[in-house]
Amino acid sequence: MTRAAAGGRAVALLTLVALTVVAVLAACGSSAPEAATDPTDLAEQVTVDDMFGHLQRLADVAEANGDTRADGTAGYDASVEYVAGILRDNGFDVTTPEFDRLVVAEPGKPMLTVAGRSQPVDQASLLVNTPKGGLSAPTLRPRKPAGCTAADYGDANVRGAIAVVDDQGCSVVEKQSAATAEGAVGLLVVSDSGTQGLFTPGYYQQLKAPVAVIGRDVDAQLRRTSAPVRLVLDARAGTVTSRNIVAQTKTGDQHNVVVAGAHLDSPVRSPGLNDNGSGVAAVLATAVALGGSPQVTNAVRFAFFGAGEVGGEGSRNYVESLGREGLSDVALYLDFDMLGSRNAGYFTYDGDQSGLANPDVPAASVPKGSAGIERTLAGYLNLAGIRPADSPLGLTGDYSPFLTAGVPIGGLTTWVPGRKTEVQARLWGGQAGKPFDPAYRTPHDTIANINREALGVTGPAVAYVIGTYAKSTDGVNGVPARG
Repeated sequence: MTRAAAGGRAVALLTLVALTVVAVLAACGSSAPEAATDPTDLAEQVTVDDMFGHLQRLADVAEANGDTRADGTAGYDASVEYVAGILRDNGFDVTTPEFDRLVVAEPGKPMLTVAGRSQPVDQASLLVNTPKGGLSAPTLRPRKPAGCTAADYGDANVRGAIAVVDDQGCSVVEKQSAATAEGAVGLLVVSDSGTQGLFTPGYYQQLKAPVAVIGRDVDAQLRRTSAPVRLVLDARAGTVTSRNIVAQTKTGDQHNVVVAGAHLDSPVRSPGLNDNGSGVAAVLATAVALGGSPQVTNAVRFAFFGAGEVGGEGSRNYVESLGREGLSDVALYLDFDMLGSRNAGYFTYDGDQSGLANPDVPAASVPKGSAGIERTLAGYLNLAGIRPADSPLGLTGDYSPFLTAGVPIGGLTTWVPGRKTEVQARLWGGQAGKPFDPAYRTPHDTIANINREALGVTGPAVAYVIGTYAKSTDGVNGVPARG
């Protein structure tokens, strides 16, 4: 079946979708009121024309600001104002919380010279440099290699020296604080990969002394000499303040919240209309259709993240800002990124780990409930004539901080790395052997790059899954109770 035919069948089959997926959810313990907003109706209200209206406004913003909406630019700020304004006009209380992110202006050549031989190092203290010409000092070690507390140093005197510690036991900030309290003038952390918990969020803002990370091969050289070394840390960085957008319905359970999001910024030197104007348009159109005070069982929170193209700092900062109590109110997170790719594929995030798994995301680490979200999305797409494939979970998407925090996640995309296969072209149409979006991260990612047929399928799917879980998070495709 062609994508055009599939798009035509989508609306006709919405009633059947409701009778299968939603009815099962409702029959298995949902406490949704009889007059609750129906996901089928919500999906019908999110039209291609509505989404293209938002895309045109984002295109206008990019055109007026150097053809980009990248985080840290006037184009991004204008994007924030547009989306926040639409949400306020539709009855939402909107906040635009700020966060700081790191920007490396000059990478420099950080290095450590040991016995006349210079070795590159990783500069951890990106906001702190060594004096011009470097820092020359002997290297000394605490009695306990972790160097997390004064007790670890014992009777070791490191005053005026560069302390050398391992990567275990605590964060790099705690290691630095303990070393400088003992009189050290700098710190070297021995780590070949960096352990979990070594680099805590915002660590670079808390480092006040020169700190570098070295490998075990460099550490072996240090152990063969007692002569002073020279440490040069000359990378220069600063911080940029960005904003997220958060808006939540006034109705529904405020302690069982369905969060739906998309990153708002474009890549540098790109208008970013598919990446990720398409996701923004679908989520925003759903918010408009739902309104600020809908009849729902569970509250719905819409989030539009900054810095998605520069390390996902916006979503990461947002999850960290929630704290334990705030996270306990989040029932699940739905993420939508690149929904109108020119040579579209149809991929659901692999919540049930049935596809080729990413070794960085062990199956046991995927929160329970993620499989149910994938089934809900796949059920909608299948009944709309589209057979979806799996998109492996990773650690770089805006959903990643939620996944790491134990929140069930799911989502939809029309783009994955690589090229469309012959089998995929037969399933979905388009060109085999070509990228799913040839304009990805380029100046050509304009509104003309958007695939209307694909957006006509994915946009209503976004509304449907949001509406489904706003009505009930129980049932066979539900998620575990948070708390």
